[in-house]
Amino acid sequence: MSVFCPNVNSYRRIRMESDAPINIHWGRDNHTCGLRVPDSRPVSRRVENRVIGADRNPYLAMAATLACGLLGLEKERQPELMVEVDAHTLGVSLAWHIHQALSVLQESEPLRRILGPRFVDAFVDVKQLEWQLYNKVISSWEREYLLLNV
Repeated sequence: MSVFCPNVNSYRRIRMESDAPINIHWGRDNHTCGLRVPDSRPVSRRVENRVIGADRNPYLAMAATLACGLLGLEKERQPELMVEVDAHTLGVSLAWHIHQALSVLQESEPLRRILGPRFVDAFVDVKQLEWQLYNKVISSWEREYLLLNV
């Protein structure tokens, strides 16, 4: 998740009232699912990973998507049933915050094996530093609503 949504603001779209996916259910032509299989002929069929944010690094997102697919194949995981309802009614299963997503990546031995421990450690270190720097800034919202109204 931290590779798909690599910035603090990436997580603002993962909430119940958004159009973005909030879980990794899959569905045929279902825009509310994290994984969407568009209606198409078998020769042109594909799976869209809708969890990935626009602010991601496309190369890292593709590598992480393929890594997750490989893990599913290695573990012989079977897909869950196709979702035919609004997937937002099924609850949130994605990380709501980059801090949570980085912790999951750091502890994932299978992803460390596939992506490499040096990459995972460096990525997590850089993103944690960005998180620390972000927390040092007082936003205009905080100045307006907290400083002047509290």
